[in-house]
Amino acid sequence: MKFNSKNRIVLMLTLVSGLVFTQCTDLEEEVLDEVLGGESLTPASTLAAAYDRLGDGTFVDNGGMHAMQEYTTDVALLPTRGSDWGDGGKWRAMHEFTWTSSTPAVVDNWNRLSNGVTRALTAINASSNSDDSEAALFLAESRGLLNFYLYQMLDLYGQAPYRDPLDLNAELEVLQAAEAIDILIANVESLIPDLASLNTQSTHTGRFTKEAAYALLSEMYLNRAVYKDRYNASSAFDFNEASLDAGKSDMDKVIEYTSLLINSGTFSLESNYFQNFNIGNAGGSEHIFAVVQMVDQIRNGDNDLGYVCQARNQRPSPGNRGTNAACTTPEFFHSWDGNQDDPRFSRKYQYSDGTWFMNDGTTGSVPVDEFVPGTENAWFHFNRGFLHGQQYGPILDGAGGFIMTADGRIEVSPLFMEKSADTPMDFTPELNFDNPSEAIFKQNQINEGVRIFKFEFDPESGNGASKVDIPLYRLGGIYTLRAEAYFRKGQTALALADINTLRTSRTREELYGSVPGTAITSLDEEVLFKEIGYELYWEMHRRPQMIRFGKFDLAYTAKPASEPYRRVFPIPQQTLDVSDAFTQNKDYN
Repeated sequence: MKFNSKNRIVLMLTLVSGLVFTQCTDLEEEVLDEVLGGESLTPASTLAAAYDRLGDGTFVDNGGMHAMQEYTTDVALLPTRGSDWGDGGKWRAMHEFTWTSSTPAVVDNWNRLSNGVTRALTAINASSNSDDSEAALFLAESRGLLNFYLYQMLDLYGQAPYRDPLDLNAELEVLQAAEAIDILIANVESLIPDLASLNTQSTHTGRFTKEAAYALLSEMYLNRAVYKDRYNASSAFDFNEASLDAGKSDMDKVIEYTSLLINSGTFSLESNYFQNFNIGNAGGSEHIFAVVQMVDQIRNGDNDLGYVCQARNQRPSPGNRGTNAACTTPEFFHSWDGNQDDPRFSRKYQYSDGTWFMNDGTTGSVPVDEFVPGTENAWFHFNRGFLHGQQYGPILDGAGGFIMTADGRIEVSPLFMEKSADTPMDFTPELNFDNPSEAIFKQNQINEGVRIFKFEFDPESGNGASKVDIPLYRLGGIYTLRAEAYFRKGQTALALADINTLRTSRTREELYGSVPGTAITSLDEEVLFKEIGYELYWEMHRRPQMIRFGKFDLAYTAKPASEPYRRVFPIPQQTLDVSDAFTQNKDYN
């Protein structure tokens, strides 16, 4: 039986993962300080391993890119909550800007991304030396993934390791962002003829296609000026500098590549914004490139982006709960003031009998519409978006189920905090830390902070697993990239049109008549910054946005004013200890 390329990549993943890891040193060490080659690995198997690095913690875990790109911004923080989430201060360090070259998130994500580079190089080597009928396509995808991983490292750390995959004796090279961003752009542009278009040649949103390349190029061109002048004290980046394409600026190229995606007819904006982040969202109409989870039981996915915000007494089923960790800042929550009727702010859930879960004390019960597959556990659906104020939901009955009404419905009650039983689950916008510079709550303060329920919690496989695909690039984000590029070129009317397309393409739930969002009449830099946040919050893009708009260095709740050197993270000390190829980034000791 001949497998198509999708199935071949999936089926070989478990067979090759161990082999790939034998070619790498332990993730606690410098993962590229070795010679590629050795075992006879196939193009499909090595490419599968390179893709798996996206989802094995990197873009799906609370401590992965989420910690780097969201906890360091106004969108999110993970405070110490009484007896929970202290962990030596490693979570608070990301928001309080006290990270060092030994902070776990800084070290772990360097290792994850370096390992992604290694896996992609191994896949390039395998495809380059193969007569497999699909080797050319796999080679193009491998090179696409390599440039994607390198780009993430340049964005976060300003440096990235590289070794020629076709030369077994090649020396380790260290790429520097200011020069390497041009190399990466040229590399990805050269790959486009050899990449498949999405949904051809057995591709899907979990594969690096022409469309994924267009999205990556759009992002690289938008950030290119930042990488060439990272420490500019006034954040006066030259966004309209000449691009690699003669006669065109960086912003021209952003507009070119985003327009290829917007005008392709392949993608469309979801009227229900939260459909992008639902269980079973694979192949959603907006997804361009995504981490595909729960693939044929090979890797069970990760629920962290949903799980991390739910409180421990917020239970989608009797067998599952949240963890009461992250929340948003007052600044980001209040940026929605006057715009809370935007369909991207929240959405209520309607049950099959017409009952709406209002989450305001007026919904006394809901029907049991479904059970968690393979169990007798009723499935309760919380509302989505920003949850603030007193929260409501089901309560355990002490016998393994929810408390039910006499007619067999799930009873809905006011909720209290699990580890502070007298504290109502009242998610307050304000964060009243005893010491404003330290994000530490007492046990009776653990309810504080508005929670973001953007990614749907999947209760099927326990607190750790999920079938929600995680979009790395989606159409809504592409519109924001084009709007920003238009704005930076002075084409404000075109930027406003793109922002209003996003606002008016989304509709509110049927409870409110499926009314579309409202257009705005004018656009300045501050409004544009807010609008980008409305579209992309919680999706691991916020830190670069704040840097481009000159917001990253500013002080806000539990975050002090910071120096420009914090726009990149330090090279982990353990890497410096084992390799003299790297030098520490500016002003990190």
